Amino acid sequence: MTPSLTALLCLASDVLPGTLPKPTIWAEPGSVIPWGSPVTIWCQGTLGAREFRLDKEGSSDPWDRQPPLEPRDKGKFSIPHMTQPDAGRYHCYYRRLTEWSERSDPLELVVTGVHNKPTLSALPSPVVTSGGNVTLRCGSWQGLDGFILTKEGEHKSSWTLDAQRRPYGQTQALHPVGPVTPSHRWTFRCHGFNRDTPQVWSAPSDPLELLVPGGSGAHRTETQSVSDSEACGPGREKGLHGRNQPLQPRAGLPPGVSGKPSLLTPQGPVVASGQNLTLQCRSDVGYDRFALSQEGGQALPQRPGRQPQAGLSQADFPLGPVTSTHGGRYRCYGGHSLSSAWSAPSDPLDVLVAGEEPAGRSGTQTLHRPCRGSPRW
Repeated sequence: MTPSLTALLCLASDVLPGTLPKPTIWAEPGSVIPWGSPVTIWCQGTLGAREFRLDKEGSSDPWDRQPPLEPRDKGKFSIPHMTQPDAGRYHCYYRRLTEWSERSDPLELVVTGVHNKPTLSALPSPVVTSGGNVTLRCGSWQGLDGFILTKEGEHKSSWTLDAQRRPYGQTQALHPVGPVTPSHRWTFRCHGFNRDTPQVWSAPSDPLELLVPGGSGAHRTETQSVSDSEACGPGREKGLHGRNQPLQPRAGLPPGVSGKPSLLTPQGPVVASGQNLTLQCRSDVGYDRFALSQEGGQALPQRPGRQPQAGLSQADFPLGPVTSTHGGRYRCYGGHSLSSAWSAPSDPLDVLVAGEEPAGRSGTQTLHRPCRGSPRW
C-alpha cells in the first residue's frame, strides 16, 4: 500500500462515522445558557472508548477532542464562558481503536442576553376567567425576527413565533392560550432572536402569570357593613365604596376557596403627577402572595404577603412617581404559595391623576380615602 493511500484511509477513518452505536449528548446545567455562564457538554458511548470528539455544524474542523473519563464511556467538553460563537448545533462521536461511532443526535446550544429583553403582555388582560382564552403578545423595539414563548412550571411548553413588523421598527408576535383553568399556574416568558442567528437569544422578558380568580369552588366572602353616618371605630376602615367595613382575623379557607381582598391607597385615589403612589392589598385571610392588575395594562409584579398581626395579611405595591399611565382601574388578588388558585378579585380601585381626563366608566362609584385614625398595618 502506498504512503498516500494509507494517509487517505487514516483521514477517512478519522472523519467518516462508523458502525459503533451512536452516543448520547447533553448539556449541563441545560442547553439555554446566559451570556458569560459556564456550560458542560457530555458525550456518552460504550465502554472501552479511546477518544471523544465534538463537532459544531458549520465548522470544518473538530470543535474539540477529549480522552474518555473512567470507566472510559464518557467524554467531557467544557465551555467556561458562553458567548455568541459558542451557540449552535453540536454532534459528538467516540472511537474504539480505529473505528468511529455513528454521530449523536444534535444538541442545540443557545446563548441568551445578547439582545435586550422583550416585553410580554396579555390581551385583553392577564386576568382570565376559568375556561377562558387570552392572547399573549411578545414585543421588541430591536426589530427582532422571531420570538420563543415558554410556559414555565409543571406543564412546560414552548412555541417559536414569527414576528410581525410594526411602525417605527417595532416587532411583535401574538399567540392564543386557552382554555385557562386554575388547576395549575400559567407563567410565561419570551425571548427574541434574529432569523440568521436562531441560537442567539435576547435576555428573557419579565415573567407574566395569568390570574385565574376563584379557583375550584371559589366564592366571594360577604362582609357586614355599617352606614356611612357611623364614625370609624377601632378595627374598622373606610371601604372602597365609602362604607365602614369590619376587619377581623378569620380562619384560613381551604385551597381554592378564597375570599376577596381589599385594595386601597394611603395617598387617596386622586394623585398629582410626580407624586409617589403605593397601593395596598389587604385581607383577613392569611394569604402569602398577592397580585395586582391594571385594567387594560400589563400584569404587575407579584408581592409576598406579610402579616402585620395574627390572621391578617397585606402586600404593598409601590408604583413610583405618578405619570399619566398610572391612571386607571386596579384590582388585586390573594393566593397561597402551595396552590395555583387565586382569590376572587378585590372591588375595583380607580386611580385618578390630577389634571388628566379620566377614562369614561359606567356605573363607577366615588372612592373615599381611609377613615382618619383608622389603624395602619
